[in-house]
Amino acid sequence: MLNAAIHGMGNWGSRLAESVQGSSKIRLVKGISREPARHKEFSQKTGIKVVSSYGRVLKDPDIGAVILATPHSLHMKQIIQAAKAGKHVFVEKPLTLTRKTAEKALEACRAAGITLGIGFNRRHAPSFIEMAYRIRAGKIGDVLHMEATHSGPTGLRLQEGSWRATREEAPGGGMTARGIHVLDAMIQIAGPVSTVYAYSDRRKIAVDMDDTTSMLLKFANGVTGSLSTVFATGDLYRVAVYGSKGWIELRGDTELITKGLDGAPETTKLPAVDKERAELEAFADAVEEKKPFLVAPEEAVNGIAVLEAIVASAKKGKAVQIK
Repeated sequence: MLNAAIHGMGNWGSRLAESVQGSSKIRLVKGISREPARHKEFSQKTGIKVVSSYGRVLKDPDIGAVILATPHSLHMKQIIQAAKAGKHVFVEKPLTLTRKTAEKALEACRAAGITLGIGFNRRHAPSFIEMAYRIRAGKIGDVLHMEATHSGPTGLRLQEGSWRATREEAPGGGMTARGIHVLDAMIQIAGPVSTVYAYSDRRKIAVDMDDTTSMLLKFANGVTGSLSTVFATGDLYRVAVYGSKGWIELRGDTELITKGLDGAPETTKLPAVDKERAELEAFADAVEEKKPFLVAPEEAVNGIAVLEAIVASAKKGKAVQIK
């Protein structure tokens, strides 16, 4: 059993904590918040004590890991602090906001010999697991092109004063909240991105950040792709992969559609799972078995490099190469 503390007790931090209640692999014993008094009801419900000091938690010998659901710009510093204290780290996506800080965080984890998990919960979606399996098995032949979107109305609900409602914490509009999930899926399928050409604008939302972001991607192996994230529309999570023997598309977490070179498309419905519980238990397994986490460090760094390239390309109006 891995004893862990969670830093960041907002809506998502609370969701992560509640997802592993009763787990036989990971147990949350502390929460960390600037205002512990606000979380009395949560503590009574879960039995998790909420405190204010991250430093004191890192000194606690009974805690083996920390889960970070904090503002993106704080991740590098908090990861390095945890690594120096010998604590394993699970950090919500995005890992950091720049390639340089991502590499610094990863180096600290390597130097300390601790496990780093990254919160791409949709890697545990049944539709994505099945899609990745079929692609690896050659069901659609050689991958040629991908299309992806992860969009929704979140931007319309953001208010001034929220840390998520700034260009500094949310570069590329909905990328850090939504689009980075499908980018991660594309990188896992096709490998690293080498070129980005992006457009990103504020069209509808009230806060000062973009809400409509789209890009063309070129992968190092020659595969091409297009990705969009619209932060002011209805919910849609979609990844389509086109191959030399047909195509495969996921719609949401449990629906998969396939089409060969002949015949009609076929739809497969899959049972839902608790993705957050699955990712945190996978992290606990990686710690216990002393093996790498599901998300490879080089994939995570490439995703952050793409995030930087989106902002640069949209500003410059030209393609940006990733080295």
